Amino acid sequence: MKRRVVVTGLGAVTPIGNTVEEFWSSVKEGKVGIGEITRFDTSDYKVKVAAEVKGFAAKEHMDFKAAKRMEPFSQYAVAAAIEAYEDAGLDMEKEDPFRAGVIVGSGIGSLQVVEREYEKILTKGPGRVNPLMVPLMISNMAAGNISIQLGLKGKCTNVVTACASGTNCIGDALRAIQYDDADIMLAGGTESCICPTGVAGFTSLTALSASQDPMRASIPFDKDRDGFVLGEGAGVVVLEELEHAKARGAKIYAEVTGYGATGDAYHITSPAEDGSGAAKAMELAMKEGGVSPEKVDYINAHGTGTHHNDLFETRAIKLAFGEAAKGVVINSTKSMIGHLLGAAGGVEFITCVKTIQDGFIHQTMGTKETDAECDLNYAIGAPVEREVNYVLTNSLGFGGHNATLLLQKYEG
Repeated sequence: MKRRVVVTGLGAVTPIGNTVEEFWSSVKEGKVGIGEITRFDTSDYKVKVAAEVKGFAAKEHMDFKAAKRMEPFSQYAVAAAIEAYEDAGLDMEKEDPFRAGVIVGSGIGSLQVVEREYEKILTKGPGRVNPLMVPLMISNMAAGNISIQLGLKGKCTNVVTACASGTNCIGDALRAIQYDDADIMLAGGTESCICPTGVAGFTSLTALSASQDPMRASIPFDKDRDGFVLGEGAGVVVLEELEHAKARGAKIYAEVTGYGATGDAYHITSPAEDGSGAAKAMELAMKEGGVSPEKVDYINAHGTGTHHNDLFETRAIKLAFGEAAKGVVINSTKSMIGHLLGAAGGVEFITCVKTIQDGFIHQTMGTKETDAECDLNYAIGAPVEREVNYVLTNSLGFGGHNATLLLQKYEG
């Protein structure tokens, strides 16, 4: 028998707010966190805008010495994890630390430390490289640092599936609790690669929008979309076995009832053109949760703003939902915060939880007119306020990774 799993804590660092409260308030206001890149000189770069985290000071969230031994992607993860941990009202002195774990992923880790240290090799020689270069750089250190900071001694891993990392991490954490490997898991994703290498690499791949208008750069499903906007941040949630949560009197935000993960086996960057891989992930999540497409109120789409993603994800929704595709409300949080890569699934999961709580489906900001094949309800022009009971969230990653989670209103 699988155990039931609920959400008891939320934590976020985003381009429109460095706490969940700030983030969700900005979402409701329709705030867009995209602007000119300030991290480096973009004079020679085609791409000029990104969605940067603003006003974040690591020392306000954690020990200063510990923060100095972390790159921004780890700092964001630890800050979000501490918020989620405190929001859940956890106290490790009252818990078995080996029953509490961490699965937090990052698609890339730190490109910045590679840039800095390679410059040292060229100018000063290999002997001058920072002894901490490797632990600063590698993507698993987000999960490792969270474990160290909070004393979580259970399963500690990270899933790296590019832009599906955060969703796969939450899915794996769900499984860990369902099958009794843990009672509590902190899960999600983190990313920070708005730097010369990151921007140049994605630009050369023709993945990024060249628009310099912050309100028309990230425009998922729009006929004029020309790529995604690079974002950064972290989203970490506390998942908990239902009876464990009830026994300690935890507040319960929502229940996670389904998870689907597939591979397209098609192309290193493009999703399968017929949407079959992503459709199967949605079908698997709905099947596990015992929910028919007609019952799903809302889909938080991967919705990057690239031509292929939005078209093929639309096809996937039609394939998985059939006639019910016309009745479901779809949006893309990336229209406000850009694409957080490995962190996207974590932050978008939080968006889904808050949507269930408040009955507020945010508008896909910036998007005005869709193309002929993107013909579903993408919440364009205004938010949708209605009761929301069942939600799917999709993440698709380079390499053909598809991940979908099903959340529902907690009914007791």
